[in-house]
Amino acid sequence: MTDRRGVVAKRAENLMPGVPYVRGWTQARRSTGGLAAELTALGLESDFPDLKADVNVSGDGLVDLGTVRPEAARLLAELIVSGLTAEMAMGTDAWVAEAGTGITRRNPSAA
Repeated sequence: MTDRRGVVAKRAENLMPGVPYVRGWTQARRSTGGLAAELTALGLESDFPDLKADVNVSGDGLVDLGTVRPEAARLLAELIVSGLTAEMAMGTDAWVAEAGTGITRRNPSAA
């Protein structure tokens, strides 16, 4: 998915035979849907109007946030930091991953 410097490969514009684009795009679509649901729950869907799934030249899925205002990017960064802080405070047993979405939620049985 990335080059040796950790940069995401460019998006696929011309499809090549034998590259699993659909698999990568499907994975990106699931993750995009999960992110969109969380942004909607926080009332932030209008800050990410161009959110979409995409695929790169290697067939790896990409989540494209689109062009966002600096305030929206700052708020997203603050939400990520807040979530990581809460996770660290609760311990790793308090969080579980939702299968196939890449989303982690609080484990009710760990309370």
